[in-house]
Amino acid sequence: MNLRALPGLTAGDFKDRVRRPVHLVVLLAAVGLGCLAVPPTDGRWVILALGEYRGTYTSAYVGVATALAGGLWLTLGGFYVVRKGLARDEETRVGQILAATPARTVLLLAAKFLSNFLVLASMLGVLAVTALCLQLVRGEDRGVDPVALFQPFLVMALPLLVLTAAAALLFETVPVLRGGLGNIAWFCVALVVGIKGQSADAPFGGFGAGPAADSLRAALTEEFGKAGDHTFSLGLTQIPEPLTPFRWDGFTFGGDFLVSRLLLVAAAVALALLPALWFGRHDPTRDRRGAAAKAGAEDEAAALSGAGDTGQTAVPVYRPAPTAALTLPKTATERGGRTFGRLLAGEVRILVGGVSPWWWAVAAALTVAGLTLPLDAVTGLVLPAVWIWPVLVWSRLGSLPVEHGLEGLLGAYPAPRRRLLAAWGSGVVLTAVLGVAPLLRMAFAADLPGLAAWLGGVLFIPSLALLLGVVCRTHRVFQVVYLPLWYLVVNQVAALDFMGAVREAGVPAGPTPLFPLLALLLLGATFLAAGTRRNLTA
Repeated sequence: MNLRALPGLTAGDFKDRVRRPVHLVVLLAAVGLGCLAVPPTDGRWVILALGEYRGTYTSAYVGVATALAGGLWLTLGGFYVVRKGLARDEETRVGQILAATPARTVLLLAAKFLSNFLVLASMLGVLAVTALCLQLVRGEDRGVDPVALFQPFLVMALPLLVLTAAAALLFETVPVLRGGLGNIAWFCVALVVGIKGQSADAPFGGFGAGPAADSLRAALTEEFGKAGDHTFSLGLTQIPEPLTPFRWDGFTFGGDFLVSRLLLVAAAVALALLPALWFGRHDPTRDRRGAAAKAGAEDEAAALSGAGDTGQTAVPVYRPAPTAALTLPKTATERGGRTFGRLLAGEVRILVGGVSPWWWAVAAALTVAGLTLPLDAVTGLVLPAVWIWPVLVWSRLGSLPVEHGLEGLLGAYPAPRRRLLAAWGSGVVLTAVLGVAPLLRMAFAADLPGLAAWLGGVLFIPSLALLLGVVCRTHRVFQVVYLPLWYLVVNQVAALDFMGAVREAGVPAGPTPLFPLLALLLLGATFLAAGTRRNLTA
């Protein structure tokens, strides 16, 4: 197989990626972010601002604002869309077919890398079209300058997506970063890049915000003088009053900045091809993952054979990692008189199965902290900590049967709604148990608004996880949705506070009654989505 096969490999993988629900979720989020980057003139939520000012909605300003917002979001959320390409090849047996071909490892990695990049670039292209529509809809300046509008997407955002595509591929080939830990690690990396990348001296030009900010400040000073706040900010921000517009007609990218972007692209390409030094190309004799999977399959076959010899019912085994195993409890039937409590207990065992003792040790330490620290620290620090720690466990809700081949077995259960309700209940139990220390502290302090907010979080988090797991059939979507949501709450965005961590005068500032109602709506949507899928596949 030579380089002429590269376009075919890339195109096939690209088509498979864009059909998946997670692609649509992140794409819609990017479009929504573009609308926030160019908000209505009286809008109170903004992405880009210079203190109390913003640029008039010319092509130059709209292009820079949406390109920066798109680079910020797609660097974070796009990573979760494009990763797992190699893992999917293993699951579908395509990897084993490729391993039997004479294709070079570098060629296979290049195809995955290009596919990752094309998926992200397609999202950026939709965002660029959104920017054009927003300029016309907002109507402050309908004179379209295509170069000023689209150049920021090519120069500012696109190199960052090249880096994101390379990082996603690299993470897949490093064992410790291949699973949920890699998802959390990238969230932290993306936050650091998003904050540090806004400075003028950021490596490779960062997000490109430095030159744009300098040019914006110069135009602002020329129009209004030095009065007012000229602080440049990039990120979702709630403002008390609408921003004051000023005229800005764009700037020219310097030669040094363009060279730095080319160097960033070159570094990303090298990063994407680096795993050729150790990637086993899905060959079990070269890849330890393949050997572990083969050993796991042999163990499971032996277990099934043993069950058959003794006349017992075969019990499938779920292995979230080579070192952890979880036995799926026997499915209850109405005829057998199984109770909902027993079914719920089984779902709890499935949900927390394979969790490391160290995970529980950290959870216990957070509980101790919640019982000993001052109440303000408990609601502002401990509660957010205990409700981010189980994010990898929550993400199993709804997606675990699909991802581990148990959907057919569980589909034989005669009361699917009851089983789905038990799965949701297992998430509620886990969330409540981990949040028990803040619950007790607020109860002793007679903090009734805080208790109401806590209850809303206990119901909302599992409902969101279950809905996304059932609809998208993967654990990654919940992670990519929940992590930014949690981050915004930690950054005191009261409108999204689902746990009561944002407080004013000691009282939760968020819309507390909204989240229990929203949780019930999400649960109802889950039943509807699951029932629709059953009817379509019946």
